[in-house]
Amino acid sequence: MNPNFKVHNDITLAETLPAKFYKDKLIFKSIKNKIFLKCWHWIGDSKELSEENIIKPINVLPEFLDEPILLTRPEKKQIKCFSNVCTHRGNILIDKKCKSRKITCKYHGRKFNNKGEFEFMPEFNETKNFPRDCDNLHSFQLFSWHSLLFVGFNPDYKIESIFKKINNRVSFLPLENIELFEDFSKDYVIDANWALYCDNYLEGFHVPFVHKDLNEVLDYNNYDTEVDEYFNLQIGYSKNQNECFEIPQNHQDYGKKIAAYYYWLFPNLMLNFYPWGISVNLVCPINTNKTKILFRSYVFDKSKLNLGASGDLDKVEMEDEEIVQSVQKGINSSFYNTGRFSPTKEKGVHHFHSLISDFLNKK
Repeated sequence: MNPNFKVHNDITLAETLPAKFYKDKLIFKSIKNKIFLKCWHWIGDSKELSEENIIKPINVLPEFLDEPILLTRPEKKQIKCFSNVCTHRGNILIDKKCKSRKITCKYHGRKFNNKGEFEFMPEFNETKNFPRDCDNLHSFQLFSWHSLLFVGFNPDYKIESIFKKINNRVSFLPLENIELFEDFSKDYVIDANWALYCDNYLEGFHVPFVHKDLNEVLDYNNYDTEVDEYFNLQIGYSKNQNECFEIPQNHQDYGKKIAAYYYWLFPNLMLNFYPWGISVNLVCPINTNKTKILFRSYVFDKSKLNLGASGDLDKVEMEDEEIVQSVQKGINSSFYNTGRFSPTKEKGVHHFHSLISDFLNKK
């Protein structure tokens, strides 16, 4: 199916994606292959694989992609990523984290090493042209930034260039010290389309109307969005100098009262940088009107938690969920199709819609 959406490059002329995009089940199905399998996905952090020969199974975006993969550390300085599906008859190989040099299928005994390479298969002595390269476990591209890990199934772009630019902006932070903080991590399920949640995240336009407390902290008039190729950045300026980053003199933002850097990576990942660390928000589609949001907090300074723009993030999330679910109900109206963009406040949403239309229109 080719929905042939077109979002005008000029935001002053552009219309938003039509309501059909958020409701149609065939369109929802098409974004798996046309968007999500062509992008990079955050899958956790390397500190979960600190020991040699550790094997960890992960299901990437359960109930949507449902792609089973394995992370392994066959050598101390090496992490591998490959399919968790046996190349004989498709059985899932590993169902829980373990430590082993070998991977043996419980169905018919096919064996691999923990680099994903085929080693042995019983009762296959008479099979011709065996083994072949395809009998190894399918390997995937893996990228690590500090301790955060990203997998690319068949990505259309290089993630290295994205994080080179992000690193240039936030390298003054002690990110090498980040640790997962379970007390500040949780999951939410909302009755709304995944893209509506992203739409809401990608603009500060709604802050004075939806987030009264946050609006008391952020300087709405200076709120800014910087658009790049496959990501964008929203900069939250503070009204209070004490709740800002301590930015060094040689930095491009020196002297600015910045409370947060809100990075969004296409299609469904938010990396929110605060003076205490990073809030990683992963938007996981389930169906056309249900989405799971994973919040994971990676902290390097606990003393700054719950201050400034990061104060009471749970309350902000509840406010966001309420308005997004209201929009979900509204787009079901027979009398709503598309809207227009604010050129000053909705650059991020326009960027998101443009990328969606570009990916869906590729043949």
